[in-house]
Amino acid sequence: MKKFDVGVIGATGMVGQRFLLLLENHPWFNVVCLAASASSAGKKYGDAVKRWHMTEPLPEKFKDMVVMDASADKQTIAKTVDFCFCAVNMPKEQIRGLEYEYAKLECPIVSNNSAHRFTDDVPMIIPEVNAEHLSVIPAQKKRLGTKRGFIAVKSNCSLQSYVPLLHPLKKFGVKCAAVTTYQAISGAGKTFETMPEICDNVIPYIGGEEQKSEAEPLKIWGEINDGKIVPAASPVITAQCLRVPVTDGHTAACFVSFENKPSKEEILQAWKDFSGEPQKLKLPSAPLNFIHYFSEDDRPQPKLDRNCERGMAVCAGRLREDNLFDYKFIGFSHNTLRGAAGGAVLLAELLAAKGYLD
Repeated sequence: MKKFDVGVIGATGMVGQRFLLLLENHPWFNVVCLAASASSAGKKYGDAVKRWHMTEPLPEKFKDMVVMDASADKQTIAKTVDFCFCAVNMPKEQIRGLEYEYAKLECPIVSNNSAHRFTDDVPMIIPEVNAEHLSVIPAQKKRLGTKRGFIAVKSNCSLQSYVPLLHPLKKFGVKCAAVTTYQAISGAGKTFETMPEICDNVIPYIGGEEQKSEAEPLKIWGEINDGKIVPAASPVITAQCLRVPVTDGHTAACFVSFENKPSKEEILQAWKDFSGEPQKLKLPSAPLNFIHYFSEDDRPQPKLDRNCERGMAVCAGRLREDNLFDYKFIGFSHNTLRGAAGGAVLLAELLAAKGYLD
């Protein structure tokens, strides 16, 4: 695989910082450009970062890299890189416009943002689940009038804790599902120092999260028709999303009913056997085993299991029959690795392996 020169837009934020840790020694991707808001532009990255949120130290190779202005320097950045990761903290309409501008400058964008998740010719990818949706990209490029430029996005971080577990079970006819997610404070870009109100507390509301958790899976499971992704009509999903005092890792309590109820053994076997394109292609960031099931009653746990397969696996446990639904189980994923920057890096690896970044 050739080396790609990449940029990180939104490099000073929490997800941007995670990107840099993941890309520090990446075998395919070489970071040549860091971009952020005008207030950070012109500063060395080590000076521009007001607070380093990661437990690992800031990589030395990035400390003296001068931060560019993500808006004012778009043309220079687009000419410098093969593609960019994007994780900015801006109003949604501004993000949408910014990502379009980069794409039209022939700079592919791999986005961690939500602005384009429901643009019908922008693929929203969980690489193991719906890699085939990348085939909509030529239609998007035709609409944009570009040769190389396009936008691909990853889904909301909370989805990673239950959608990958429901996906292998679709062969049994998933009829409906109810999910409650218990989401870490890093999902809000916070630490315990910057979010003291979460200590000894649970906040039963995360703005917009429940709508995303109910609607995004249907686009992921949708079909491409006439150059557009048409969301699936089912299953019906209802969600509640809570912020809990956990640093990293989203937990999901999921309840599911089927058209053709499988046995517990059939569900466990479906999870054990499941793998996707990243595993077949042996992508650098792909977990060897995508789904890990724990038989212990008290697993998975964020503190014990967030770094399973470098934080890129999805964990499950406590599968059992339910009195109202057919089954219930616990799901878990690392929200800033599998759910955010790591998922975007894996998506970029998939795009590279499939030739979309050439």
